Amino acid sequence: MPVCWKARAVLPKLDAQRLSEALEAIEPPPVVSAFELGERGLWEVEAFFTEAPDEEDLQRRVGVAMRVIPIEDENWVARALEGLPPVETGRFFLYGEHSAKKVPANAIGLKIEASTAFGTGHHGTTKGCLLAFEALAKRRTFKNALDLGCGTGVLAMAFARLTRRPAVATDIDPLATQKTIENAKLNRASPYLRAATANGFKTPLIAENGPYDLVFANILAGPLMKLMPGIKANLAKGGHAILSGLLDEQANGILAMARAQGLRLVKRAALEGWITLVLERR
Repeated sequence: MPVCWKARAVLPKLDAQRLSEALEAIEPPPVVSAFELGERGLWEVEAFFTEAPDEEDLQRRVGVAMRVIPIEDENWVARALEGLPPVETGRFFLYGEHSAKKVPANAIGLKIEASTAFGTGHHGTTKGCLLAFEALAKRRTFKNALDLGCGTGVLAMAFARLTRRPAVATDIDPLATQKTIENAKLNRASPYLRAATANGFKTPLIAENGPYDLVFANILAGPLMKLMPGIKANLAKGGHAILSGLLDEQANGILAMARAQGLRLVKRAALEGWITLVLERR
């Protein structure tokens, strides 16, 4: 019996990003992923639904024809990730069970097992955020952090392990929230990390623990535009925001919104076709 249904489409990069944003806007939102195929700039977009969507209705809602197939009860994500190599980003070493013996003695190891939540560290957006955080941590200290759209909790855990300061992690997907809690325990970050399921900033946990010296937001451009006023409102004076999930052609629009909120660009970096922005609230 199928445990979920997958809708799939292959598109050029910009069209794939637009489709991802349209899928994220569906209520309730499916779990969405987008990956470069390495073939003439094409990207594969997948959306996972708990109930079978009607293909014609889905096309009317997102503007793209997507093939829907049932997914049987087998951990395909785990099978796909078994052979992935570990990821090193300076201080951090992200790995699965198959690479547990390879953790360098001086590295902060974060064990991320296969799951349906986003954030094994292999994606350019996650690596970009980690590198930006490490660069900031070399020149300033932090009291706390907020990780919006936490996925597996990689960024919140990295902050907690490096600084030993409190971090709040939230995601719209309750499965991601649960995975973050599990990973925090696995990686000795749970004393510093609290997680909640939330749409944007709509949880008391965020308000109770703010304002924040650092806000991570590794999400899509559309939701990021909507969340920008909240990011500014939850940043402490002199605080930093690390934003990713952006294509090059989307970054200027995000920067214009950020400047309108009084946020200054500190650094813009590109990695594997994705842009990471570091902003500061003056």
